[in-house]
Amino acid sequence: MSRAVGIVSASEFKRYADPATELDVVRLTNPTFASGLTAPHLRQFTKRGDAMVYWSERDGTRQIYRLDLKSGESKQLTSAGALDINNFALSPDDRYLYYFDGTTLQSVTGSAPKPRAIYKVAAGAKPSSLTVAADGSVLFVEDRRITRIALQKSGPIVEAQGTPDLVMARPRHAQLLYRQEGRLWLINTDGTARKQLSVGNENGTIGEVLWAPNGHTLLYLYIPDDPKQLITLREINPDDATDQLIARTSQFGAFSPNGDASVFAGASRSKASAYIIILLRVTRRELTVCEHRASDPAAVEVVFAPDSQSIFFTSDRHGKPAIYRVPVEKFVEETSDN
Repeated sequence: MSRAVGIVSASEFKRYADPATELDVVRLTNPTFASGLTAPHLRQFTKRGDAMVYWSERDGTRQIYRLDLKSGESKQLTSAGALDINNFALSPDDRYLYYFDGTTLQSVTGSAPKPRAIYKVAAGAKPSSLTVAADGSVLFVEDRRITRIALQKSGPIVEAQGTPDLVMARPRHAQLLYRQEGRLWLINTDGTARKQLSVGNENGTIGEVLWAPNGHTLLYLYIPDDPKQLITLREINPDDATDQLIARTSQFGAFSPNGDASVFAGASRSKASAYIIILLRVTRRELTVCEHRASDPAAVEVVFAPDSQSIFFTSDRHGKPAIYRVPVEKFVEETSDN
């Protein structure tokens, strides 16, 4: 087990010109060891946007680090024995980092780096699909139920027929989305008012799903059964039950909205066109930003910075999976959380 909590590693930033577009790209982590992002719907950037949390095998084990996006220094935050690299997140106020070490939900703070065990899942159950609500409560799947951990009231909020494979708190609402057997459900965080969302999946499947940053609509990739058809980006308004097309895509395997959901970053899953792309909502026009050239395009993750001025993505093009950053301020207006 790693014992190096608090150790700071020097910058590993390496800048290069993208072969396809000549835009500057910065590789943030060293590809001699694996590094990556948490799930795209989880908070990984600080509110000021000056730092982010990510996982890395820098010391030989998988641990969470805090990356200073100005200096490039990485500070180790955890000493987990069995870190779940897909389920860690910052709290809404940046005070806490939540993560699973095996079957135990842990938290650490900047002032108290020693982990605090918050909850241990039931024997035989495996936790998954962590999410953090706007009120700071932590929710996750525990076997066939969704469990909520909060100061006021904790416990299961819904018992499902099968195991949900995705749970996402709705921004600025006391609601929760979960996916089970391809169906999307919306429920209040106290377990009341559950309803199914209707989506256009009669002749296809639902790919990546994300809330718009303001929480008004739900964005998702729709993958037709016919591989000759294009993957589309669609939008559901849960309040009036409408489902509409945003745009057809260059076979996006992953996507991320910018701060006001007017622009989308996408990672093409086509090996012949292995690019990071931005899609403008108003014109439905795409623009190639850079290559990702991942050996498995389906494994690429992509996310906008909080101010919408850069895109972060993962790729193993230079060795093991690493994190990259490409500026897009020439094409995308700055946004704010206010």
